[in-house]
Amino acid sequence: MDGTALSSPTPFTPPTTEEDRLSWLRLIRSRRVGATTFQRLMAEHGTAQAAIDALPALAAAAGEQDYAPFPAEAAWREIDAGLRKGARLLFLGAPDYPAPLAALPDPPPVLWARGRADGLDRPAVALVGSRNASSLGARMARKLAEGLGFHGLTVVSGLARGIDTVAHQAALKTGTVAVMAGGVDVIYPAENAVLAAAIADQGVLISEQPIGLQPQARHFPRRNRLIAGLSHAVVVVEAADGSGSLITARDALDQGREVMAVPGHPMDARAAGCNRLIREGARLVAGVEDVIAAIEDSLQPPTRPRIPPAAPRPQAAGPTPTVTRPTTVDTLTLHRAILDRLGAAPVAEDQLVRDLGLPAAVVAPALLFLELDGRVQRQPGGMLSRA
Repeated sequence: MDGTALSSPTPFTPPTTEEDRLSWLRLIRSRRVGATTFQRLMAEHGTAQAAIDALPALAAAAGEQDYAPFPAEAAWREIDAGLRKGARLLFLGAPDYPAPLAALPDPPPVLWARGRADGLDRPAVALVGSRNASSLGARMARKLAEGLGFHGLTVVSGLARGIDTVAHQAALKTGTVAVMAGGVDVIYPAENAVLAAAIADQGVLISEQPIGLQPQARHFPRRNRLIAGLSHAVVVVEAADGSGSLITARDALDQGREVMAVPGHPMDARAAGCNRLIREGARLVAGVEDVIAAIEDSLQPPTRPRIPPAAPRPQAAGPTPTVTRPTTVDTLTLHRAILDRLGAAPVAEDQLVRDLGLPAAVVAPALLFLELDGRVQRQPGGMLSRA
């Protein structure tokens, strides 16, 4: 599953006036106009406004009467809403448009970006995986994201629960891009609102969807395609068979990107997709060195990342939290959190406690209950696994 180096972007003249920009947005927002149709219309009619003027006749010839392009007033409202949210538009062919996306056969003509869009200029690797991440999977995602950042690479992901969240958190200081399924102002899941705000401050949120759009199931495959398109490679950390992460991997293959996967225990369903990718030819990833070795040929100067000196990260221990007796709801939530982080591969109990971020005095009774209930197995050496 070796990918090829990214090709040069297809030349495309971006809009230069306010009227042109409005016409571009109107055209791509018009019903039944996607990225491929947009480019065909532009090639046939020369300008977005001319294409808009031609749309009703084209629709009538296809048997659809009373077709109306996207209204100018609605486009102005979207632009105003985006600016008020601190976002800005990126147009295909403009210098600030992401070059890897521009190289795709049908790139989004218009993107919304919120944050530091200069991060889109750097070479990037996508880290994707299970929303129901195990403790080992989360640790691997964190290690990979930190290592990629150390090597000057931006980490791209989808702001979902689990692996995506860990990858963004670990890459905040070195550069991360969150690709949104809805508008750049609509945070999904809502629990990642604080993380999204941090990314907008230190990285960038991008979307091809209108401001204010609530994400729906049909939007996520398109989002996954952009995650792959922004990246030199896609690394799948954990993925069950049939998961969205495998859609991203398939998109990466179609786009000529490198596809890599972290192997997992054969009895852990969350590793089934990764193990299958490796069987089918994806590169096995055991550490960040495997990722760098796989993509360094595509990192042509002057974009080859520099390796800056880095001091070891201090591990400062904070004050011990006050232990309170959990309520019934707290206990059930804790049980779910423990089971979510355990799989067939054993995990050290002290590591599980650190991953949960709770005092050992709170975790120990919950572990004992789950052990007696037959849902957690204790292994030699203080190791735990899910029954």
